[in-house]
Amino acid sequence: MSLARKRDTSPPADKPTLYKQIRLDIERRILAGEWPPGHRIPFEHELMARYGCSRMTVSKALSELAQADLIERRRRAGTFVRRPKFLSAVLKIPDIRAEIGSLGRSYGYELIQCQRRAANAADRARLGARKTGKVVAIRCRHSADDVPFAIEDRLIDLDAVPEAATADFAIEPPGSWLLHHVPWTEAEHSISAIVADDATADALDIDAGAPCLVIERHTWRIGQPLTAVRLVYPGESHKLVARFNGG
Repeated sequence: MSLARKRDTSPPADKPTLYKQIRLDIERRILAGEWPPGHRIPFEHELMARYGCSRMTVSKALSELAQADLIERRRRAGTFVRRPKFLSAVLKIPDIRAEIGSLGRSYGYELIQCQRRAANAADRARLGARKTGKVVAIRCRHSADDVPFAIEDRLIDLDAVPEAATADFAIEPPGSWLLHHVPWTEAEHSISAIVADDATADALDIDAGAPCLVIERHTWRIGQPLTAVRLVYPGESHKLVARFNGG
């Protein structure tokens, strides 16, 4: 007597849930400029028909986009695109490529290593994500007028940023790519100083023991870790300046 096998209709483990697919699709349209600020997002019933899903699924995707300050939901008027809050943050996340260009210097970029892998315990600890499955680990060098400007070591959580799995970081610096493709809601900077060990000195073309400025940064979107990065700069040619208003 044969028994019919029950068909497994569950989605593959690596495939984002439907509401996340909807959210990521809308994010992509906004960040690519396809839906500019002020553009009205299709009504919920239109999105339900487009994606073949329930109102609850659409509402969950829109709620996360609203919490990330990518859209604004106006009662009776609809839902509209607005600029992410991070664009006016007091301490902005810089685009190193743009920063070097603003100095009138020629930007250079070299990808030293890029590895897509299952997250290990050290990766999860660095990201602050207990359940991270996969990451992209990147090491690269930025230069200005052919002189080393900074060394970057970065982890990207592929559970939070699945599109990073197919990004070509041999061509585009990861920081630039993230700023143009991935919105964030929270960021934390840690600033310290070190003396260059042999590997750092070689990468930055400075003497071993020379002072270096280190900036470590974490970013999150609605509490979910996105990326952790460590940037090392030659200390003698870099400084941080912040100007504040009182009151």
